[in-house]
Amino acid sequence: MNTINYHTIVRFFKNECTEEERLLIIQWVNESKEHAEWFFKWEELYHLGTLPEQDNDLVIRKAEKKLYERIETEKNRQWFFSRINHWVKYAAIITSILAISGFSLWYFVADSQEKWITASTENGETKEITLPDNSKVWLNENSTLKYPQHFAKEERELQLDGEAYFEVTKNKHKPFIVQSAAMSVQVLGTKFNFKSTSNCRIAETSLIEGEVKVAGNNNEGAITLSPGQKVELNTVTRQMKVSETNAALDAIWHNNLIPFKNADVFDIAEVLEKVYGVKIIFSPDISPSTTYSGVLKKKDSIEDVLKILQNTIHLQYKIHQGTIFISSASK
Repeated sequence: MNTINYHTIVRFFKNECTEEERLLIIQWVNESKEHAEWFFKWEELYHLGTLPEQDNDLVIRKAEKKLYERIETEKNRQWFFSRINHWVKYAAIITSILAISGFSLWYFVADSQEKWITASTENGETKEITLPDNSKVWLNENSTLKYPQHFAKEERELQLDGEAYFEVTKNKHKPFIVQSAAMSVQVLGTKFNFKSTSNCRIAETSLIEGEVKVAGNNNEGAITLSPGQKVELNTVTRQMKVSETNAALDAIWHNNLIPFKNADVFDIAEVLEKVYGVKIIFSPDISPSTTYSGVLKKKDSIEDVLKILQNTIHLQYKIHQGTIFISSASK
């Protein structure tokens, strides 16, 4: 909400804002933890900057009382309570910093006003995003990605709720970190698929290329993945599990391309069963001697894919009540 800034908040603290502005500010604070953090920081800066240094202790007590009173009126926002003590404790530290240099006031306000961009998708929608460092992100349906307008800090940090496929621009001096409710992924430059929502039971990361370090947010441990591996975190049992996987299949949704390398007909069938949710049965005369390497475009129906394969690896097929029967073309 662009209308909310430090000067608007100051009018709120001075009781000079209109009723409409007051409601807008409360709504804005309740929108996210990030907004609440900004609000608390601005409130401390305002009070610490309006009284002489000798009154700092009084300011802190007043700020603490004011914060608790405000939070009490917003009891339905449970995450507020987890932030109260955190920001009250920082009041004394901020007091000392401001006493050292007037530049600090500008620093904290400017830092809290760093612009973040939110990208989201609806049901059935995917979106391609180019980040400030030219990294590419494909956002799957019903997902939200938040990232800064500029990667000005030492780390390239993003926040994901949902599923996304990443192709990260290499920069060994600026680690690329994707945070979610369940776990985080840290990389320097790589291709991976990350799926984690705020209420998911299983959060997972599949590595296509490069190397990533995956860590649980609740001390479940940290694991470094190699290409072709997937880590799953059970948010209920707090267990992390690593397994071998065709990682590219987990990211098919982002470009609808199905990759194969020296795949025989049985390998291909296994992939098609997963992608299209069908059952494939082979006749005894099928031989795995013929292999296929290349990329197939995912079609609306599996029959369209089978027609392409029919001319490549010489097979014939029949579809009956959702089951596909495949036999040799020479039969």
